[in-house]
Amino acid sequence: MQLCDAAAMSRPASSYAEAMTATLIAGGLSPAAAAALLNFEGENFQYVRRVRKGDIPQSLMDELGAGIEAAQFGALAAVLRIESGYGRAAPQEVTVGLLAEEMVVDASRASRIAADLVERGLVARAVSQSDGRRSVLVPTAKGRDLLEAFLRAKWRRTLQVFAGWPEEDILAFTRLFARFGADMRREYPEKG
Repeated sequence: MQLCDAAAMSRPASSYAEAMTATLIAGGLSPAAAAALLNFEGENFQYVRRVRKGDIPQSLMDELGAGIEAAQFGALAAVLRIESGYGRAAPQEVTVGLLAEEMVVDASRASRIAADLVERGLVARAVSQSDGRRSVLVPTAKGRDLLEAFLRAKWRRTLQVFAGWPEEDILAFTRLFARFGADMRREYPEKG
């Protein structure tokens, strides 16, 4: 069965929703479940779009008066994730190449952003402990302080998002979202 075709994508939104609803129902979902998944698709698209544009981190950077843009903050956060091993098999020294990989940008863009972070005093260049010929990026105290302030601001906002939710809804949401994430990783395995 074909879930999406070019003709459906070129139709107005209401026609797309009708065509996809019919496809989802033909795939075994109830009309209510099909409508719910299409609503989720729209909400998820808006959220991912805001994250990709940098609206969410930029809002927090503005709140903190950090004076940096979302891409710069993304690079700083990437340096700290790589260094700590967050989302990786183990902590690693941060090279421009690893920074580019983590940010999904080319090496020249990562190099320019890293140079900007060095100039702002958020990271420093150092000599690799494992290979003295290699330069690595190390977060400074100022960079770590900014990330800690960002995380505190992020959690304050997240608490506001969930302020009206009963505990059982929070627990169900996190359980179901983790299940969704695991199933998405299974269906769309990471490349490389």
